[in-house]
Formats: sequence, C-alpha cells, structure tokens
Amino acid sequence: MNRLTDLLSLCHYAVMKTCIQASDAPAAIGPYSQAVKAGNTLYISGQVPLDPATGKLVEGDIRVQTERVMRNIGAILNAAGYDFGDVVKSTCLLTSMADFQGMNEVYAWFFPEAPPARVSYAVAELPLGARIEIETIAVR
Repeated sequence: MNRLTDLLSLCHYAVMKTCIQASDAPAAIGPYSQAVKAGNTLYISGQVPLDPATGKLVEGDIRVQTERVMRNIGAILNAAGYDFGDVVKSTCLLTSMADFQGMNEVYAWFFPEAPPARVSYAVAELPLGARIEIETIAVR
C-alpha cells in the first residue's frame, strides 16, 4: 500500500509545462522561451528593452528602457491570459544603482495597487548593452 501511495503522490506533482510565445514581444535572443507556464504559474524570462518590431535595443534613459521592458512583459502576460495583477514576484537587474529611482518610478505605473514582491540587483553587464532586465513570475 505504501508503494501505491508513493505513486499517487508522484502523479499529484506532475505538472503540464507550456511554452508561451507572444508575437507582440521580442523573440528570445537565445535558447530559451519568452515564458513557461507550469500549472497555474507563469515564469517570464528576463526581458531587456528590445523593440518588438525591430528587435533592436530602444534608445533612451532608464525610464524609456524600463517602460519598454514592462510593455514587453505585459505582452507576454496577455498572450498567456494573465495581467499585471497576477504578478507575484519580479527580479530587476540594473547596470547601475544610480538608475534605481528612475526604474522605480516607471515600474510603479504598472502596479498601482498591491505590487508584487521584488528584488533589485546591480550587475556588471546585461545582454546587448541594456541598462535593465526584469524577470517576472505570475500566478492565476
């Protein structure tokens, strides 16, 4: 009977994994998915400020780059049937903590109520020379 219980327990934890591809967000720049949905949780890969139409990094200060990143995240959330209200955790990577305040101002526009848990780190460098990258987890 213990073996049957163990098998049923393992089956309970089997979760369907679905890769998400949003046509109005930039394509992945490497061997990864824009997002993966596992059960009711959506894991969005780190987004840098790429213009989805051109695939190029947007020009501008941290506010411009943060807004592009958040709009890309919004497109991926939408493609998966989620929205910003479903976001429970974000990780923000900045190449300079001097950009923290500007990033925070724009980030707050997307979470006017009950913002998610978040951590922000300064890193030496980001892909394609971006000043910011944000990864997000959402639960529905």
